[in-house]
Amino acid sequence: MEDLTEAYENMAFIPDGLAYVTRWSQAAAAFRGEMGARFEGGFDPDTRRGADLVLPDGAPKGLMVFIHGGYWRLFSPRDWSHLARGGVEAGWAVVIPGYPLCPDVRISQITESVARLIVEAAARVEGPVVLTGHSAGGHLVARMCEVLPEAVRSRVTRVAPISMLSDLAPLMQTGLNDVLHIDAAEADAESPLRFAKPAGVDFHLWVGGDERPAFLDQTQWLADAWGVPQTVTPGKHHFDIVDLLDRSDSALLEWLLG
Repeated sequence: MEDLTEAYENMAFIPDGLAYVTRWSQAAAAFRGEMGARFEGGFDPDTRRGADLVLPDGAPKGLMVFIHGGYWRLFSPRDWSHLARGGVEAGWAVVIPGYPLCPDVRISQITESVARLIVEAAARVEGPVVLTGHSAGGHLVARMCEVLPEAVRSRVTRVAPISMLSDLAPLMQTGLNDVLHIDAAEADAESPLRFAKPAGVDFHLWVGGDERPAFLDQTQWLADAWGVPQTVTPGKHHFDIVDLLDRSDSALLEWLLG
């Protein structure tokens, strides 16, 4: 069986890739300082299992959900706070759910945990719900339309996965699976590609033009299977494509927040 580890490696193929981790953390901390009382801490003291909610000035137009990436094994909401900026500036409340990480849990358990936190956030914020997420978070937002209870699912209007993983099966052929422990049953149950497009929800897929071919493929597979549009953003790679969430006038947020 072919080893696909290199195909799904990002850090080694992005110049000064490790510096992005520090940059994200610093930008997130600075944004929390700017928001002051409009930044509400997590629903749980453990930031990997809780969620952070950021409120706009005035009544929110609705709830925007951003789910972070990290191959289901890295990071917490506090590494990504700044990516709420664009949504908050546009007048939306933004929630960034955390989740327990592999190998302590399976991906299916992460899916359930994220859904629970979105339900809690939706109980706090009225109006429509829109979902976006990056990489593993792109996978998770696509899964939400299958697992959210109908009371919240019926409020979801638009979903924008970014640089997503639509089929988990190839990851079984990577070194990542030493941590993820994906088996054939979980690949079937957790891959959006194995499901029909959720009815009544608009999807638009986003990916960077300078991404690894595997991520361009993963996005194309779902675009073809579900018959949904995709935007390939020129000059963006896997680590800077998320900058589109930092500006309310980005094409991604203009579509997502409508």
